Amino acid sequence: MPVLAARNIVKEFVEGRERVTVLRGASLALEQGEIVALEGPSGSGKTTLLSILGCILTPTSGTLEIAGERVDTARPDRMPAVRRRQIGFVFQQYNLFPSLNARENVEYSLKIRGWAGAAARRESERVLEAVGLADRMAFLPRDLSGGQKQRVALARALAGQAPILLADEPTANLDSQVGAQVLDIFRRLAKQEGRALLIVTHDPKVRTITDRVLSIHDGVVAGAGRIREEAA
Repeated sequence: MPVLAARNIVKEFVEGRERVTVLRGASLALEQGEIVALEGPSGSGKTTLLSILGCILTPTSGTLEIAGERVDTARPDRMPAVRRRQIGFVFQQYNLFPSLNARENVEYSLKIRGWAGAAARRESERVLEAVGLADRMAFLPRDLSGGQKQRVALARALAGQAPILLADEPTANLDSQVGAQVLDIFRRLAKQEGRALLIVTHDPKVRTITDRVLSIHDGVVAGAGRIREEAA
């Protein structure tokens, strides 16, 4: 059973007297341990779909299941709990707190999820070590490189064992070498820890780690198949 399944998602926004349809029956599913890329031009609906999958927006119609639970019909006050328990976000902009060091940035995200004290500290240290920042835990964001900041953001998403990771252009602000390092971390963690990973991207290098590539145009998702099988 998929850990995330979106079916026939429609999303409309009201702008003045007009109703604008951004998603027109978008569907996709993620399996445990699977890495999927979602590509598409600006204005195609990528960000809106990612926000719905991450339980930030609710669809106008369609169904969304996370870990076998229908969440599109859940009360709005339940959605933050679903996000905290099931989903880790990796943003293009790192969104780190400038006055907190790397470990404290990760700990803060854990506290929002209900972790506290020594347990939060141990978990933050574990994930920072996993992304190769064992020697940078006490560094403030201003003392970290762009690649290191992105790895802190990745550690923050990984902390707490969320089974689903949603990444929005995670390599867009990185040079090719650092971007390759981040992609290698994504691949290793998805396969070793069984996380489901959806990467919204324009970066063709993301295809080197994916199991499938999907494209979105005019609010509809189309699949390009399992590229590992196609390459075999």
